[in-house]
Amino acid sequence: MNKEEKNMPRVKFPKFKMTVIKKQGYCYHNYELGDELILDDFTHPPKHFCTGIVESAFPCLYALTFGAEFKFMENTKSITSTCPDNAKLTFKIEVLDDEGNVVVKPRKEKPKGPDPKTLVIEVQEKTGHCSYNYKEGDKFEVKGLRTPDGFCGAAYSILFPVLFALNFGAEFSFEDNPLCKTGTACPDGGYIKFKVTRK
Repeated sequence: MNKEEKNMPRVKFPKFKMTVIKKQGYCYHNYELGDELILDDFTHPPKHFCTGIVESAFPCLYALTFGAEFKFMENTKSITSTCPDNAKLTFKIEVLDDEGNVVVKPRKEKPKGPDPKTLVIEVQEKTGHCSYNYKEGDKFEVKGLRTPDGFCGAAYSILFPVLFALNFGAEFSFEDNPLCKTGTACPDGGYIKFKVTRK
């Protein structure tokens, strides 16, 4: 462990409950309506957990971990996520407190419509070859969850959970600016690191 890692503050991640609330079709994992899965935190799904659900649920779990709220839900500290394989299953994701109870924050009023935030993706660091020729300091502004025109798909797939979280009000208490997440690395060698900021 290097000096930077030793000095980095540790954040306690919440547990989650994922409940199957809709089923339409055969599930390879044999999940049934009403099944409940407990995750120790967003980085530890249960053993043999379906990776398809991981793909669709991860941005939701990540966002809730860092304080996002979904004001279109009756409990704003919850959200639903659907299986990408032909929408066979829908899960309700809820945050659990230290005693294992569902955290409830009732919606005050139904939102009139989407409230997309302005997010800025910036190339924080470059240490090697980039097929898109990104360079340190390059910036891309996006509104809500819209994709930046012509942006690298591999990089965007890694950045999406951060963008999703910040768009729904997450804050990163361990950052100098809690409305910013630094150090999200490109999956191709990590030669590019990005910073995402909510304006």
